[in-house]
Amino acid sequence: MVRIASGQGFWGDDLEAPVRQVEQGPIDYLMLDYLAEVTMSIMQKQRARDPGAGFARDFVPLMERLFPPLVEKSIRIVTNAGGVNPRGCAEAVVEAGRTAGVDGRASVGMVTGDDLMDRLDSLLSEGHELRNMDTDEPLSTIRDRVQSANAYIGAAPILKALEQGADVIVTGRSTDTALTYAPMMHEFGWSADDYDRVAAGVVAGHINECGAQCTGGNCLIDWWTVPDLDRVGFPIIEARADGEFVVTKHDGTGGRVTRATVSEQIVYEMGDPTNYITPDVIADFTTIQLTDEGDDRVRVHGVRGKSATDFLKVSIAYSDGYKAVGTLTYAWPDAAAKARRAAQVLRKRLDRLGLEFDDTRTELVGWDSTHGFLAGEPPADLPEVQLRIGVRGHDRAAVERFTREIAPLILTGPPSVTGFAGGRPRTQEIMAYWPALIRREAVEPHLSVEVLPV
Repeated sequence: MVRIASGQGFWGDDLEAPVRQVEQGPIDYLMLDYLAEVTMSIMQKQRARDPGAGFARDFVPLMERLFPPLVEKSIRIVTNAGGVNPRGCAEAVVEAGRTAGVDGRASVGMVTGDDLMDRLDSLLSEGHELRNMDTDEPLSTIRDRVQSANAYIGAAPILKALEQGADVIVTGRSTDTALTYAPMMHEFGWSADDYDRVAAGVVAGHINECGAQCTGGNCLIDWWTVPDLDRVGFPIIEARADGEFVVTKHDGTGGRVTRATVSEQIVYEMGDPTNYITPDVIADFTTIQLTDEGDDRVRVHGVRGKSATDFLKVSIAYSDGYKAVGTLTYAWPDAAAKARRAAQVLRKRLDRLGLEFDDTRTELVGWDSTHGFLAGEPPADLPEVQLRIGVRGHDRAAVERFTREIAPLILTGPPSVTGFAGGRPRTQEIMAYWPALIRREAVEPHLSVEVLPV
């Protein structure tokens, strides 16, 4: 059996969760998932300002804390904290290890080659159109606005780093699931064409990837009964060589692991349940069988898989104009009516100024912001409503002028404004997402693994 613990579900997750996973019970691996589509574009913007940036910086001080117990307990870490700069991340982690005093007793592996930005024009000239998977438009239509382009990589380079003895493995845009199933493939010697077992690893990775979302966090079923979320236990996969595994957590931690909590995570971002596509295998989620064994233990078995496609997914971010969002809070009585009138006043002023936007959106937080427009009138006795109004467009000057028109409503609009949240709105560049496919032979030969001694 091998134990693979989840320590982060996204960049910004509980900073103490990885420490708890290492300190509160036995594990063999710790996987840390930092990346989402928008995260890559944020990291690329950071690297554009500072060539040494572009990775999850909070991972480095975390490693200063974790290196001593990792070395003592022989725990290995697999993470995609490298973002768009895995080399910079890996080198910073090496320095963190030296600061932690584990010189000569650990090594850091890094995987590079998923970043396609430097090769983008040559790939296009070679006939890789990178068409948008939703609209079928070729990337050439927005090439001049592309900020980042990263292929989703699978287990192969992580396996290579593990085989070379790396204690900490830093990747760029690895698939979330590979951070879990690559260690399973390594430990059990699964071959790439052992589709059912690798597919079981994919399911384990999918359950692990969002941290406490499968141990009672963000739980819909009886959420009010989930105990001790202030010290929630993150998931641990107890895997076997035959592909079966148990989802559990450390004893004495908060949250819960039940068939219900695991099921909720399984259907998260699933798409076609018969074709959950990864770089290494296609998993059939309709074959998953769950057995609730009590005491925070759910057994997962029966998973079936089939061979991977000839393509890898590419996550591309591009500049798509500017936006700004402002808010004002209105108090009872007639809170919603006041907020609506304020929005009307603001829109007339913007029209008088001749400002044009691609989109203007108004929401009443507390009435129609979560579920969209609601028919009918909001109750007159709502104690408070927050007016949230935003604009987007390609004319930065127009968006900037909008940001100056919110504050005047405090004295020139309806009464009972109780809060000017955050001051003047900030103009932000919009990063849009462009999903595409590329033939795997255009990416995989360019992937490389390097192991750095601490």
